Amino acid sequence: MAERTVSVLEGSTFVVGDRNGDVRRGGGREHGFFSDDTRFVSHWELRVDSTPLTLLGLDQRSHFLAQFFLTPDIVDPSAEAPYSVMRRRLLDQVWTEQVTIVSHRHETSEIAVRLVVDTDFADLFEVKDGVDADRDITWHQDEAKGSLTLSYAHGGFERAVTICSDPPARHVGGGLAYTLMLAPGESWTATFTLTPRARQPGARFVDRTAARGSLEAQYTTKTMELEAWLAQAPALETDDAALARTYRASLTDLAALRLHPDLGEAATLPAAGLPWFMALFGRDSILTSYQALPYLPELAATTLRVLAARQATTRDDFHEQEPGKILHELRFGELTADGRRPHSPYFGSADATPLFLVLLDEYHRWTGDAALVRALEPHARAALSWIDDSGDIDGDGYVEYSRRNAESGLLNQCWKDSWDSMQFADGTLAQGPIATCEIQGYVYDARRRCARLAREVWDDPELARRLDAQADALRDRVRQDFWIPERGCHALALDGDKRQVDALTSNIGHLLWSGLLSAEEAAVTADRLLGEELSSGWGVRTLGCREGGYNPLGYHTGTVWPHENSLIVAGLARYGLDDAAGQIGGAILSAAPYFEHRLPEVFAGYPAEVTGVPVAFPTASRPQAWAAGAPLLLLTTLLGLEPGHAPSTAALPATGVPGTSSTATLHRERIPV
Repeated sequence: MAERTVSVLEGSTFVVGDRNGDVRRGGGREHGFFSDDTRFVSHWELRVDSTPLTLLGLDQRSHFLAQFFLTPDIVDPSAEAPYSVMRRRLLDQVWTEQVTIVSHRHETSEIAVRLVVDTDFADLFEVKDGVDADRDITWHQDEAKGSLTLSYAHGGFERAVTICSDPPARHVGGGLAYTLMLAPGESWTATFTLTPRARQPGARFVDRTAARGSLEAQYTTKTMELEAWLAQAPALETDDAALARTYRASLTDLAALRLHPDLGEAATLPAAGLPWFMALFGRDSILTSYQALPYLPELAATTLRVLAARQATTRDDFHEQEPGKILHELRFGELTADGRRPHSPYFGSADATPLFLVLLDEYHRWTGDAALVRALEPHARAALSWIDDSGDIDGDGYVEYSRRNAESGLLNQCWKDSWDSMQFADGTLAQGPIATCEIQGYVYDARRRCARLAREVWDDPELARRLDAQADALRDRVRQDFWIPERGCHALALDGDKRQVDALTSNIGHLLWSGLLSAEEAAVTADRLLGEELSSGWGVRTLGCREGGYNPLGYHTGTVWPHENSLIVAGLARYGLDDAAGQIGGAILSAAPYFEHRLPEVFAGYPAEVTGVPVAFPTASRPQAWAAGAPLLLLTTLLGLEPGHAPSTAALPATGVPGTSSTATLHRERIPV
């Protein structure tokens, strides 16, 4: 998406448009001004006279600002441009846009300027699915204030956007207009402010109408705020300039994705990714917070508190919730508000609950914050009960999933949640209930970690003994039931008939991260991960290239996911397989410069020896939270950072230069020692 669009964003409020700065209804379904899971503006097109504009240059130095330098599209190569157009776009809860036109004509001349505006107030799910829905939209002009308000209301659900122009514009059909008379060399500037407003039952109202300074003042304030946030993270010293840029880009992307839940102004947690996932996702927020723990531990604290506050306490099939379960996704659009979608929140995830417990323990290991761990003890116990009860659908000791909301729920409720991710080696799709191997690893790890917390924080040695015994039993059963001797790897999953889903997948690498394998099994698993079937040269593929369903551009059937590779690298290092960890970690870090040092959600699984460069996935989110977190976890792992140990200098694989190395160290008091 990044190659054909330009985005500015601040958390769940963002604008996606084309490289001229226009938002076009037909320009791509991701185009629009979005907030609160609603598209507030579906069309925003600048027209100057009757000649189309062409891009001269584009500057996007931060996630919240973009500048477009334009001129009329002149066919005659001997003709000179009659004027220049500059657009500056900034997002700070509201959308501020400054348009400047400079005349290059040699006589005073008339220039017609028009901004074509439209909205559909579409729910984000409608936009993503390409569904058109008619809404009764009201247009209200306030000539005294120079504003235009577009609004929609249905029951208690209200959406509106107010467009203010300075100097005041004429309101013409479908937008705003000016007629300019510019002398030679004269410039003209107008500033537009687009303020979204959202009200609905059960959601807090955010007032964005507070007066703001000039665009320049807003930019200065936003830049200072970003630099202060980045300064909280440890400083990285390295002789690898590309690695240094990737580190900063990862932190900056996480800053761009911050959501502000109702826990105080400073509390933030990561949204999943632009453009479709700018919301709270249990799994994504947990894993991103885990990746970022040594750098930005506040993300983990907020994530844990928010997810605990919304932990399920009842059972219902529409939302797929059971007591103790951690949510999958929370939305505020109209389809959710009126009950057509279950995301208020939706709980269709079998792995978020054990991962919540993994994060709770890891947070304590890095911060020593026993007070929060004690405060969340009831929630942790409820999560453990869910694993034992509702999570184990058929009572066989494994956590499985089986969709109960057949109309709008997810078919697959593991991290590979696309419809075709659970398949046998021949490409046949598995039928549920499905127990994936990595979820069993998460459960094993969660029990081990909670046993430690029970001993050291909760003062419950009996719980610790029970959890350790359960973990031992689960480990032994997974080794027996999931191992495929003829393939030399663990099964992707067990299907509803307890058959091994025998595809060779990246999921086996998660068992390393969870610590479930023996040393011998870990070594065999490492060999499979580094073999040509799974290794693309740029990272581990989601599905082996000789499997029946392999597709290097399949979302979960042959692509490379940076976040998953960071977990695999951490798992390899856990077993002392440092060479393998360095090989995979170096491959992912070497891919980053090809994506402007900002790793995307996913990229294609083509072999490196064929393409020579990592190839983009056409609809990958970027920025995307756990992709941004991947370099952080890779640094933590490859530098050997551990709670209670001083940071040290280490040799890392040089980015973009296979077979060579660079040095790096992280320092400052932000790393607990």
